[in-house]
Parts: sequence; structure tokens; C-alpha cells
Amino acid sequence: MKMNITVECSPEEARAFLGLPDIRPVNEALVNSVKQRIEQNIEMVSPEFYLKQWYSMGGQATDSFMNLMTAGARAATGEKT
Repeated sequence: MKMNITVECSPEEARAFLGLPDIRPVNEALVNSVKQRIEQNIEMVSPEFYLKQWYSMGGQATDSFMNLMTAGARAATGEKT
């Protein structure tokens, strides 16, 4: 015997019925905390700071990235170095 039961309810109603906790207040507090930290850090660091760091590395970062991708491609294809 096969029986199908269809229940229509909102996520909040399902949580309450199953006895699960409502974590919306905790989630909202965490999101607000992260937003505040991001806003504080954005005010402390200017875009010029990042540009100076990127330019000081020159082509080393690009070369390192290309070497990493080449090694990954070789490993994926089974090619020996």
C-alpha cells in the first residue's frame, strides 16, 4: 500500500511543528556584526594601499600563479614534469 500526504506550510510553521529553533535573530546579529567590521576596515584602508602592494610585487605574482596552474594541469592530465 502506498500513501502520499501533502502538507502546505511556511518554513516558520514547519520549524515550529518540528520543534526546531528559530535562528533568524542570531543570523541577523552575525550579519550586522560582519557588516560593521567590513565598514570599519574599508574606512581604514584606501584603494591606493592595495594598488601599491600589487605593483610592488611586479610580475612575481603572475608568474607564481601561472606556475601553479601549469602544475595543476599537468597533474590533472597525468603528464610528468
